[in-house]
Amino acid sequence: MAEYHIDDLLALFGEAFAKLQTGFKDLPKGVGGVVPDPDAMKDVLFGLAERLHDNYPYFHPLYAGQMLKPPHLLAWLAYGLAMWINPNNHALDGGRATSAMEKEAVAELASMIGWGAHLGHLCSGGTMANLEALWVGRQLHPRTKTVASEQAHFTHERISAVLGIDFEAVPADRYGRMDVQALEALLQTDDIGTVVATVGTTATGAIDPLPKLLDLRERYGFRLHVDAAYGGYFRLVDELSEEARNAYARLQDADSLVIDPHKHGLQPYGCGCVLFRDPSVGRFYKHDSPYTYFSSTELHLGEISLECSRPGAAAAALWATQKLLPLTKDGEFASGLRQSRRAAKALYDKLTSDSRFLVPFPPELDIVVWAPKAKTVSEASERAKSIFFQAACLDLHLALAELPVTFFDLESAGMEPDRENITCLRSALMKLEHYEWIDAIYERLHKATEVVMKAAKDG
Repeated sequence: MAEYHIDDLLALFGEAFAKLQTGFKDLPKGVGGVVPDPDAMKDVLFGLAERLHDNYPYFHPLYAGQMLKPPHLLAWLAYGLAMWINPNNHALDGGRATSAMEKEAVAELASMIGWGAHLGHLCSGGTMANLEALWVGRQLHPRTKTVASEQAHFTHERISAVLGIDFEAVPADRYGRMDVQALEALLQTDDIGTVVATVGTTATGAIDPLPKLLDLRERYGFRLHVDAAYGGYFRLVDELSEEARNAYARLQDADSLVIDPHKHGLQPYGCGCVLFRDPSVGRFYKHDSPYTYFSSTELHLGEISLECSRPGAAAAALWATQKLLPLTKDGEFASGLRQSRRAAKALYDKLTSDSRFLVPFPPELDIVVWAPKAKTVSEASERAKSIFFQAACLDLHLALAELPVTFFDLESAGMEPDRENITCLRSALMKLEHYEWIDAIYERLHKATEVVMKAAKDG
């Protein structure tokens, strides 16, 4: 990636802004506008910059904790440029150009999944996208239950409550994937309308066994929704386990799918996307408005969305990014995903070679979890928290996760399972630079662990 300077970016933005203004040069000069006081704005902006210091350095490679990936510089510029217009992509009246961009960008996401015909749109994030998918499922299968793995995002249970849908969690197997036998037992005794498969769980990056779930769909007739908010883009990566490749090969057979461009898609928050394989589900969105949809007979995105006002700037940023970085397996975008996967594998190799740590399984994507060894699970959990805080003192920012002890081989580690869950350390290695920084990351982890282990030994 070429080196850049902030002055170069600001100059480029200025040139693009001037180009944008030429499209409106024939308008009469506006009247009655309030011209802000530059000195007053400076005071506020400097105060804002000071307040923003109260953050972890999410942009830096030493931040390797939660799912926070910096947006691409082009996405940043494109979003800002579109904000001069501040389009609303609910209706063509409010977002003509950006509505077209949204349709094009969403079609490219659908094509990545393997869909030509589809229905879909952008939304504020995975929560709203999953809500729409479960709402459509309820419309098609009313008075039935929705199920998802116990390792699925908590939003599915919460959304089901909002929609008035009965929900049940399906146990996970030793690798954090949905237990297919447990699911089939539920299918045999309960009326299940929607099964949610997760492709990239937020805790460990686990991928539910999609081919087996699709086989069950053929036998039991439920609707299969895939929550690929985190892992969807990894369909462009071949360097995965055989089980993961088999799951990605069947994404196109799902009934609906969610993917979040504001995770691995290099977009600012919030930018999620919901996709439906069958465009006819758009009939459930049908509504009348006395004023909204009269400027064009073309499809208004608000006609296929539960959300009303939505930022056209998000569509502009995604459209621009995908023009620069096409969603192809041989492109620069996919190369960045492979780099994240290599970083996770490199960290996993270091952890499994370190006798102080217990690692449950190899990473499916770019998320790694591990626990410090101790006499008991409770002691290991407290040790993990201490390492987390000590690492932060060394500018290494990790995350913590609560996982079932059944994920770990406690017997071989000589650890007493005195509680059902263990607090683990977790890293989401999402940045391009993470692979080159693994040694520096591990050096800090080593130092933090040494401090904690010495304190535990000294008692």
